[in-house]
Amino acid sequence: MECTDDSGNKIVKSIYCHWDGYPEGVGATLQKHYLDREKVTALIELGAISSLEKEVAPTGPHSFDRPQPGVVVAYHRDRGEDPIDPRVDASVADFFDSDIEQYGYLFTDEGEWLVKGDGDPVPLPYVLSGTVFIN
Repeated sequence: MECTDDSGNKIVKSIYCHWDGYPEGVGATLQKHYLDREKVTALIELGAISSLEKEVAPTGPHSFDRPQPGVVVAYHRDRGEDPIDPRVDASVADFFDSDIEQYGYLFTDEGEWLVKGDGDPVPLPYVLSGTVFIN
């Protein structure tokens, strides 16, 4: 996610998601359920997650072993592991040039999701619609 640090510098904060990182998995969930900056911020603040779902916060009983359906499963919050803080990159270029997993997703200042596979970052809706193909 593009954001600003305490000094007013543009930075990128990101987290790791273990399951379903491909565009039809994580990408589709981000595009459908994470278009609000506050919700994206809440997701990033969880740190590393096991699985992405449509809701960030549980409304009832929820744990790593017995997650509430439709709620993100986070390593620290839900399994009690040591926090794995969001990664911070100094720029969008640094983020996309870094050691992201197979796919990297970025929520821009304009409220748009970009995705990068092996090539350049492209708007996520183009990939989900089949207009653009990425590896």
